[in-house]
Amino acid sequence: MNIKLTNKSSTKTEIKFITSEELAKSRYKKLLENAGFEAKEESSCFLYEKEKLFVGVEDKNANSLRTAAAVAARTLKKSNFKTAILTVSEKSIKPVTEGLILGAYEFDKYKTEKNDKKIIIELVSKKHTELKSLFKEAKTVAEATCYTRDIVNTTPDDINPETFAKLAKKLAKENSLECAVLEEKELKKEKCNAILAVGRASVHAPRLIHLAYKPKNAKKRVVLVGKGLTYDSGGLSLKPATSMVTMKMDKAGASAVLGMIKAASEMGLDIEVHAFIGAVENMIGGNAYKPDDVLKSRSGKTIEVRNTDAEGRLVLADVLDYAQDKVKNPDYLFDFATLTGACMVALGQYTTGVMGHSSRLKHTIGKAASNAGELTGSLPFNKHLRKLLKSEIADICNIASKPYGGAITAALFLDAFIKEENKQKWLHFDIAGTAYTESPWDVNNYGATGAGVRMTVEFLKGL
Repeated sequence: MNIKLTNKSSTKTEIKFITSEELAKSRYKKLLENAGFEAKEESSCFLYEKEKLFVGVEDKNANSLRTAAAVAARTLKKSNFKTAILTVSEKSIKPVTEGLILGAYEFDKYKTEKNDKKIIIELVSKKHTELKSLFKEAKTVAEATCYTRDIVNTTPDDINPETFAKLAKKLAKENSLECAVLEEKELKKEKCNAILAVGRASVHAPRLIHLAYKPKNAKKRVVLVGKGLTYDSGGLSLKPATSMVTMKMDKAGASAVLGMIKAASEMGLDIEVHAFIGAVENMIGGNAYKPDDVLKSRSGKTIEVRNTDAEGRLVLADVLDYAQDKVKNPDYLFDFATLTGACMVALGQYTTGVMGHSSRLKHTIGKAASNAGELTGSLPFNKHLRKLLKSEIADICNIASKPYGGAITAALFLDAFIKEENKQKWLHFDIAGTAYTESPWDVNNYGATGAGVRMTVEFLKGL
């Protein structure tokens, strides 16, 4: 989909967002009602003979407009119309642009027959010159989200730890970022034994990737850490067959972190951003790590393994420790991971779980997420859940002794690897529910959603 910002239209086909109050006064009211249209969210009606596409909105706030634009993009793709216009304002330009790009997204890399239809959307405004910077920003954020989606959607046969590192190097070259990749030999030297254990049974050795965007006179330094399980079989604690399907999405945290630093560098934000990724494949084999193993992590803490499918937190333990040593005294430290099914039980599949010690920081990120059109929910730490990670033979256990509060106990495990000086700066984002969908919703189509990218970029802008 080609989106242009202009001051005049070259087509008659018009997209109109309409509320129930506006519908009641519309000259097309009878036609729309006869078609069964109601001005509700995610509803649409194409009056083909009038060359008008009506999309329902409950109100005209940014989130409603973003959703409506995504619906319009999907509807146009199903029609034979090749051009359309949409009137925009300073208030609507960003959400509309994002919604159109995100709603039009389609992952067809593995299809022999592709949808090659080109649709041109003209965003019309008399103040189009003044809106150019907002339009460019919205495109950058949406395209970074789609970039993340592409990585997550790519199969584990094509993206493994080695090829993930190549992808990071390619982004670094294109966006003038610093890039360092630790391979197996360097990981051993760094004593990243938890990462190495998780990846031991795979033919693809693990990688620890560090990208850095360093503008001059940066106002803040932010560290972003992503879980990059390019595939997760569960290891010897093998997943059921149905649960293994879609496990290519277990790299969504790492993929999102790439999308974030891509957007930050392209927008020229005056924030220093460091992205750390643990790229690992969790497989089975004669040399696989086992329940009952005790691993000595990079930090020196020992971990009793009671379930090899709780592997993401083991990878993050080493990566978080490495990141904190590499970037001293960051202003913020965030990690993103498809970590627990328990988070979906707690919050549903549409909401990202946010955990950490700072109530103020959780509130700030929640506001940024809301402005960006993402949903977050805060899950509270408490001392009683922390006790469930006690091990009789090591410093900590990789799963809790009881099955309740699993998203929180996973975050509390990670908290054991956060240095005291960074406790108030750290947040953990569990995107297990939000990173991937098999049923389209809001601006998300089938597959990866790019969860975390938009809200983090919004947060970075606010700094």
